[in-house]
Amino acid sequence: MSTSSPVTPAALHARHVVRLTAGMPTSDGAGVKLTRLIGSPQQPPIDPFLMLDAFGTERPQDYIAGFPSHPHRGFETVTYMLAGRMRHRDNHGGEGLLVPGSVQWMTAGRGIVHSEMPEQIEGEMRGFQLWVNLPAKDKMQAPRYQDIAPERIPSVTFSGGEAKVIAGQFLGAEGPVSAVATQPFFIDVRLDAGAALDIPLQRGHSAFVHVFGGALVLPASGGETRVATGQLAVLSDGDGLALRAESAGARFIVVAGQPIREPVAWHGPFVMNTNEEIRQAIADYQAGKF
Repeated sequence: MSTSSPVTPAALHARHVVRLTAGMPTSDGAGVKLTRLIGSPQQPPIDPFLMLDAFGTERPQDYIAGFPSHPHRGFETVTYMLAGRMRHRDNHGGEGLLVPGSVQWMTAGRGIVHSEMPEQIEGEMRGFQLWVNLPAKDKMQAPRYQDIAPERIPSVTFSGGEAKVIAGQFLGAEGPVSAVATQPFFIDVRLDAGAALDIPLQRGHSAFVHVFGGALVLPASGGETRVATGQLAVLSDGDGLALRAESAGARFIVVAGQPIREPVAWHGPFVMNTNEEIRQAIADYQAGKF
């Protein structure tokens, strides 16, 4: 789906970069190589966002072992594929295939055990996985998947670029993701060399920008900040963000959401509010109650 619309300036361009990080190389699952952009000592969680991993390689040995069966409770995982094919299966009978341009928004709720395994033995595998916290009242809801095919994600074109709208509203398009608790905003943007863009953002919501191609120039306190490929910029509060691409153009995601502002107890794949709830999650998983 594609629409064309003029870029409407945000009411205010008050947001600016308050922290710039490059991510930490790590591995997860059965040895899949990742870059941890949020959820590391360099960049702690940004309420409600617990973790953001970027994966991207053409070396099968870096991804082929995948993510065998593992549990989750108390939060949501968001997988956005840029390249490659990944199949997920769970212990509730769910199954689906992630292809380039698709999104899976999984609400783990009270408990699920699933696997995410590459369905290819060569070629590029690239994308992101974001962990989004849930408020206490929603942590024990029934698990669910939102499997979103590429053709369901609207694309808006404007002078100097294009944006895919995964969640929230942008330039008249509304993303297909439904997640009431955190009111997420998630767009994937391509900007031509030197092009500028104004992005309205909900005041009070946490927000960040991650560049995965080219470079951007963003406002900073007292000046401007260059955000290069691989870097993540945490933003201050405000009504909007004004940015522009450098001479090589840019490809980036902008993500925002409503903070939960509750205590976080986090142990591996379980995210609850208290240590007692974590102990109960471990016991329930060991007892086969997921």
